[in-house]
Amino acid sequence: MTVSIPELTGDYVLDPAHTRIGFVARHAMVTKVRGAFHQFEGTAHLDGTDPARSSAQVVVKVESIDTGVEQRDQHLRTNDFLDAPNFPDITFRTTSVEPSSHTEYRVTGDLTVKDTTRPVTIDFEYTGNAVDPYGNLRVGFEGAVTISRKEFGVTWNAALEGGGVLVGDKVVLEFDISAIKQK
Repeated sequence: MTVSIPELTGDYVLDPAHTRIGFVARHAMVTKVRGAFHQFEGTAHLDGTDPARSSAQVVVKVESIDTGVEQRDQHLRTNDFLDAPNFPDITFRTTSVEPSSHTEYRVTGDLTVKDTTRPVTIDFEYTGNAVDPYGNLRVGFEGAVTISRKEFGVTWNAALEGGGVLVGDKVVLEFDISAIKQK
């Protein structure tokens, strides 16, 4: 059973077992490296009648980064990249939500990486809702945004012999969200 968008109004928590917060970055100018963060928490208030009154906040644990290659993950945790010992969290807090259609939303907020905060706007698509076997109302959203890692103080790189650099500046952040309505 699904419910209408106005009936979705309420407070939600992210379900880490069914949510993916990932990224894609260019490597050696020829391929892409994909990864995800496995530890995070987030809450949201959805207002199905007036989406502009919706809000969300997410805290991602940098230490949980996973690209499938442990040596690369360890390097990404160092000061060359995300500096997990000194900046253990990446945070996002909404500042505005604007509907662009009945199922699409432009969510703007403050993204903080390595103690640098910049505004970003993420285009989200509402993918539906359902009541799970445990009686929980779940909602789904998918979104992505491209950021410049250098704008967040993540500047390490290495020149390639044939020209170019080892790590591209642009990083795509990907969000596949499953959130559970709180009772």
